[in-house]
Amino acid sequence: MKNIMFKDEEQIVPSQRVLIFQQNGSGEQKIAGLRKYGGDQFEVEVFSIDEVLPPVLDDTSEYLPSDISCDLVLDFLKHQDISQDLVSLCAEKKVPIISSGKKIISKWVRTPPT
Repeated sequence: MKNIMFKDEEQIVPSQRVLIFQQNGSGEQKIAGLRKYGGDQFEVEVFSIDEVLPPVLDDTSEYLPSDISCDLVLDFLKHQDISQDLVSLCAEKKVPIISSGKKIISKWVRTPPT
């Protein structure tokens, strides 16, 4: 849990670090909304995969970072193999992830309907 600082009786909450994964621009509208309406509440970093991928990937390591350091991951990837491995990476690092519209089961992931 982050420390909350106080300045002249006004509560200052540090911004959350959000790492967003997208494929071929799949999250651009949501990223724009987060930047527009989130103001300085979020530090946004975008990880984009913009190449044509085969339907099945046995090894996704070349498409994902080897390590992540953030408060929350948003998954807008279209490729199921990469999304599944991203969830595993987040679980290993104990980083919560939101994978909208996917059917992935893990205590670290939330999968709201799209």
